[in-house]
Amino acid sequence: MVFKPPMFNDQEPTIEVENPPAAELETRVADALATNFGVDASDVKVVASGSDITLTGTVLDAKEIERATEVAASVEGVSHVRNMIRSGGFLH
Repeated sequence: MVFKPPMFNDQEPTIEVENPPAAELETRVADALATNFGVDASDVKVVASGSDITLTGTVLDAKEIERATEVAASVEGVSHVRNMIRSGGFLH
């Protein structure tokens, strides 16, 4: 049996980035939100576009919305936070 190296259009395939910077930044912001006691981020989605972060989802009240912006902006590498989180007014 002969093993040939993987080829794509007669060239070896290359992986430019295994963990794109946007995914890494999203993870760091999501982790910061999840470990912050001022925000219940269980229904918050984080999307990075370059160094810009967009937050969507729902939290309990306006204070948590403001705190989510502060936490996301404090993460190294974030240049701008677009907060589209709404208050959900959860009933207990």
